[in-house]
Amino acid sequence: MGRFIEHDRVSGFWTWLFVLSKLPELGDTVFIVLRKQPLIFLHWYHHITVLMYSWFSYTEYTASARWFIVMNYCVHSVMYSYYALRALNFKPPRSIAMLITTLQLTQMVVGCAINIWAHGFLQTAGKNSCNISEMNIKLSIAMYFSYFVLFARFFYKTYLSTNARKGKRPIQVTASSTATNGQYIDSRNLTGKSDVQSLLAGQTNNKIKAQ
Repeated sequence: MGRFIEHDRVSGFWTWLFVLSKLPELGDTVFIVLRKQPLIFLHWYHHITVLMYSWFSYTEYTASARWFIVMNYCVHSVMYSYYALRALNFKPPRSIAMLITTLQLTQMVVGCAINIWAHGFLQTAGKNSCNISEMNIKLSIAMYFSYFVLFARFFYKTYLSTNARKGKRPIQVTASSTATNGQYIDSRNLTGKSDVQSLLAGQTNNKIKAQ
């Protein structure tokens, strides 16, 4: 395959925008840190590694990148539309959030499959038959596989675990950037942030009385 970025100006333009978009996406991480909210490993690991890989692939004009870019654009269009609705105080059904994570998992599986196919193609047709390096394939498949493991773990803990099925979630104490590990609240009985703060205040008072 030739260098599609050079041969097709439209593809080249959207590829360039895709690579640049990875910088603003780090804004999510920055806002979480500035607000002193808990930052999970999956969040910052995903954003940093995809930025580095995207920029590395752009320098090589990697042929398989067109597949990755199209998948990422499609999934992110759904995901950020969901976030926009939440920011506007709309409450999309829980099934939409599950669908988004499922789409992300599917993206990781397809990404691994494309890299395996590209590796096989280079072995049979020759290294000069496709504009992708062996190093890029190794980095890409390692990245996509690690994403799959992390997103699968997130999906299980958020939607399938015992506490998730009961509508419970871990209590996060953002003011001191600590979490009360192992403690859960029934999110179905809470209407907002004030309820969580009241619950935490009650727990603190009980501890003081016990002392």
